[in-house]
Amino acid sequence: MRLAIKRIVFFVALFGIWELIIRVFDVPKVMMPAPSDVALSLKESVADGSLFQDVGASFTRLLIGLIIALIIGVLLGVLLAKSKTADETLGALILSLQSIPSIVWLPLAIMWFGLNEKSVIFIVVLGAAIVMTINMRTGIKNVAPLYIKAAQTMGSGGIDLFIRVVIPASIPYAVTGLRLAWAFAWRALMAGELLSTGPGLGYTLKYASDFGRMDMVMAIMVVIGVIGVTVDLLIFQRIEKRVMIKWGLEQAA
Repeated sequence: MRLAIKRIVFFVALFGIWELIIRVFDVPKVMMPAPSDVALSLKESVADGSLFQDVGASFTRLLIGLIIALIIGVLLGVLLAKSKTADETLGALILSLQSIPSIVWLPLAIMWFGLNEKSVIFIVVLGAAIVMTINMRTGIKNVAPLYIKAAQTMGSGGIDLFIRVVIPASIPYAVTGLRLAWAFAWRALMAGELLSTGPGLGYTLKYASDFGRMDMVMAIMVVIGVIGVTVDLLIFQRIEKRVMIKWGLEQAA
């Protein structure tokens, strides 16, 4: 409760100072809108339903891309963890791709798929699959040898050992990978939608920028930030915390 109050006071003070500076120094709206202008723009988007349409379109692309990325990430992570040759070759490539921002792939995505939904989803998949792959690989590699030896002495081996011991033991890393994959996918989605042709938060952001609507630009930025933080706090952080407690890696509060 105290944390919530601290955050509320902080943001109220922040927006108050922001509003004061804009009014006192008479900063042009086209350069930096005041919080009140941003709120009016947000109210306008809610009233005409365009905000809900944009959020719905963005989440549809995100969901498709994230599901594909998680499947690819889990399969590649298992491959890299179980095959030394794959880890030393394909693993090196994946590690190098991790340092390349998703937006850099936009020109290639447009050339390969055209200026459409496929390009955006491709960017989302790239943004999330790599981090999921690395976390899944790390999780399997870091399974305690004691668990494996104990299972082997009880007659477990091969696929049975992998399914009953290795996979469950690597779940905390997989959950962390899921949380990071969501964050990377969300950012990649916004980058990809900047060049999309349909509704979406990123598309509306670019549209508003082209027409000098800085109040709408800031409103969309606030929505993107609020959605990102809210989903992380209410869903992924809670899942991660429960898994950590259940696996004995963190104490219950």
